Amino acid sequence: MNIVILERSSVGEDVSVDCLQELGELTVYPNTAAGEVESRVKEAEIVIANKSPLNEETLKHASSLRLICELATGYDNVDLEYCDRRGIRVVNVVDYSTASVAQHTFALCFYVLEKLHHYDHYVKSGQYASQDRFSNFDIPFTELDGKTWGIAGMGNIGRKVAGIAEAFGCKVIFYSTSGTSTCTEYERVDFDTLLRESDFLSLHCPLSDKTRNLIDLEALRKMKKTAILMNVARGPVVNDEALYTALTENMIAGAGLDVTGTEPMRDSNPLSKIMDSNQLIITPHLAWASIEARKRVVEETYKNIEAFCRGEQRNIVGNC
Repeated sequence: MNIVILERSSVGEDVSVDCLQELGELTVYPNTAAGEVESRVKEAEIVIANKSPLNEETLKHASSLRLICELATGYDNVDLEYCDRRGIRVVNVVDYSTASVAQHTFALCFYVLEKLHHYDHYVKSGQYASQDRFSNFDIPFTELDGKTWGIAGMGNIGRKVAGIAEAFGCKVIFYSTSGTSTCTEYERVDFDTLLRESDFLSLHCPLSDKTRNLIDLEALRKMKKTAILMNVARGPVVNDEALYTALTENMIAGAGLDVTGTEPMRDSNPLSKIMDSNQLIITPHLAWASIEARKRVVEETYKNIEAFCRGEQRNIVGNC
């Protein structure tokens, strides 16, 4: 099999992909720009990608292509309708980053909630050493215990976060962005109730027509002024301009973001103007990227290709 990896760097150079060489002739590209996809997949039978656009324009000359493997759970870079027409199977990797994303969700929350940037600077600047009392808590913070943790998107990651929040003493409520959730362990609410009641709101939903700009200015106005928002889903689920307005006008207390509307984040993004890390922390889409998770995504991709070669169905998205 002629296998092409379009975005080798997306799993990090510290994680090996050598196992994939066992499955066929492997061509590896560190990264692939949109304009380079067509030529690089022309002879491929299997394409492994993450963000590269895979659609009629880029795949029209890939006459031998039989399988697309996503090095991720999301597959919004793939035109499934076109692939179905062509008989190209599309597979993804599920549940590989659940622990990592859930962990990062709380890292973002605590950084903003407990004003850790401020207190770390307070100590390292020498202010703590020069004071005559044993403690300093000049910026107040609250506990999770007894608060309401809201979740948008109750999939594997949402459930993991719910369990951790519950262990911290939170009441957990959730909104099903797809409308098809089967979760019965936690209270399901409508969107307005989620916004109105959540002290902490974390987003774990896929990007779709239903979730794009889900958190807009109207939604932010309905949240508590003391609320903290965490987005570890997809950037466009939150309207960056609206969030900037909400933060600068103190509509909510703070936000922790691992994703923004464009990736990488553009200098023109208004959120880049907010320098107060007590109010806003932004990380560069790394919530999923623990060493363990990146190893798992490669291992699962290997298993997806192995299953395909045996004529088995595994992790299929779409109809092929």
